Amino acid sequence: MASELHDISAPVFIRGLSNLAGFLEKARAHAEANGIPEAELIEARLYEDMHPLPAQIQRASDFAKLTMVRLGQVESVAMADTETSFPELQDRIQRTIDFVKAVPADAVNGREDATIEIKLPSRTLTMNAREYLLGFAMPNFYFHLTTAYAILRHKGMPLGKMDFMGAV
Repeated sequence: MASELHDISAPVFIRGLSNLAGFLEKARAHAEANGIPEAELIEARLYEDMHPLPAQIQRASDFAKLTMVRLGQVESVAMADTETSFPELQDRIQRTIDFVKAVPADAVNGREDATIEIKLPSRTLTMNAREYLLGFAMPNFYFHLTTAYAILRHKGMPLGKMDFMGAV
């Protein structure tokens, strides 16, 4: 039975990225109002062997973008991982949202049995598109989204669960 893969992917990515932009803006405003240097948040990480805030946002962006590329068989857009400020991170989030919105539903829907291959340094993962979306892409997207949120909370930003969840 064909599923509406677009309906269970694109809106989820758009909402998650929009919420990410919202709590990033809330953190920026709080930091500015309280004299917290932007660099303190940009360089923040939860633990020394984890990536800092920009990398978490970049990976969330990449998972949203590349999932739509793989599901819809559309051309990707290049995004260099060079963001070092709140405005640059917000721009990346918005460009990712715009890209996800531009992927046609009919390019994605009905492809749940399509083969998706992910080449990792040590091996290649092969799965169907539905397994890829629900068992690989979405968990990774939410991992990086959650980690970005946790970094900002760890640094004292006034964020709550509804900032993460957004409008329900």
